Amino acid sequence: MWVIKIGGSLSHDPVLREWLTRLWELGGGRVVIVPGGGDFADAVRQYQREWRFDDLAAHNMCLLAMTQYAILMQGVLPELVLASNEERIRRALRDGQVAVWVPTDLMRTTPDSMTNWDTTSDSLAAWLSTTLNAERLMIVKSCAIEAHAPLEALAASGIIDRRFPAYVKDANYLVEVFSKGDASVMRERLLAFHA
Repeated sequence: MWVIKIGGSLSHDPVLREWLTRLWELGGGRVVIVPGGGDFADAVRQYQREWRFDDLAAHNMCLLAMTQYAILMQGVLPELVLASNEERIRRALRDGQVAVWVPTDLMRTTPDSMTNWDTTSDSLAAWLSTTLNAERLMIVKSCAIEAHAPLEALAASGIIDRRFPAYVKDANYLVEVFSKGDASVMRERLLAFHA
């Protein structure tokens, strides 16, 4: 099983349709898409600045931001299956579908290590990859990604979240970070997996 996190920064980019279509065409039964927060999450930041509510409320709102992006993805490609927990994800994969994670089950009533701005959808994708015992975690960003760039450098430059390198440090799955222009590379990986 592969977990593929598609950054919210692609939510206004025509390339999003290409990514979703390729994943649907080749990833049925083994791909789980994790949506970023994008400008849905940016709105949460703005509201938090305005109303000064705590990070727990912001965390729960950001999970809903990711959910909005998941629903947008399914709106773009209706064949995608929304799934809010491990059981539903595994059912979608058993049915030969591509699942899009709706992370509402991670909403909290008390703060924990996830309820802060250092833990974004990147780290939540790592958490899901561990939970599902995935073979790969692929993060897709809108910016250019230098080949083999260390995760620490990507975190320091704000491309991935600050906690992400620690989340995947001892991961038993392969971690790769892609640029939005790498859809053909992803396609080759998925085709090779079929072979």
